[in-house]
Amino acid sequence: MRAFENPDHWNKAATHYRETAHPFTAKFAEAALARVALSPESHVLDVATGTGALALAAARSGAQVLATDFSPGMVACVAAAGLPNVATRVMDGQALDLPDASFDAVFSIFGVIMFPDWQKGLSEMRRVTRPGGHGVVATWQEQGAATFLLLGDVRRKLFPGRAGMPMPEGVKAMSDPDDFARALVAAGYHDPHIETVTHDFQLDVVSLDAPDTLFGMSPDWTSLDDADKAAVVAEVRRLAGDRPVLPIPSTALIAVAEA
Repeated sequence: MRAFENPDHWNKAATHYRETAHPFTAKFAEAALARVALSPESHVLDVATGTGALALAAARSGAQVLATDFSPGMVACVAAAGLPNVATRVMDGQALDLPDASFDAVFSIFGVIMFPDWQKGLSEMRRVTRPGGHGVVATWQEQGAATFLLLGDVRRKLFPGRAGMPMPEGVKAMSDPDDFARALVAAGYHDPHIETVTHDFQLDVVSLDAPDTLFGMSPDWTSLDDADKAAVVAEVRRLAGDRPVLPIPSTALIAVAEA
């Protein structure tokens, strides 16, 4: 089992993820929400919610939201926000314990793409979407985003003969818009519309003083020895130059499809 397939990995990372990744992924969650009209009567499901970037934003629009994740630690972060119109449940997105056609909009923001059986994840999303409702999925381009993208680029420059972390199969399979659209149709959705959205991850150069905290969620970092880690940090500092913040342009594909 790869680390990202293990709920314990995400339980341990939940607080750090909420502090570092959540503000960045929230930008893409807002972009996804802008593509679907919700009302206070809307019932929304967020699959693989993480720390709830989508779920909490949808709730602030007035919708009734259920946030699910296989990590109890992640679900606890969402529940801690205390929003009255957000319910939380620990649940495997590959086998949703939910009735058919029970949600007006079903989202997965960088979640279902990580599943071992991502096709089943998409099919489960479609199963619980009511006819006429929408499924919304966000994925990264194949090289990833933010610190993962930066670390991969630096590794390829410094250690060109060394294999890096393989991307999840779902990311690879849906990193091309046409392939992404076909996957949604195969899951039972129709008329998928896919757009690219780019935001800069703002890497605070001071965070390089604690690189294990900055990069520690990635096997591309944990597989390095101390000398290699020092070389990576030096290269990132070189890229930043005199800037206190290094922007890392990161592109997502956001798909909206009808049920």
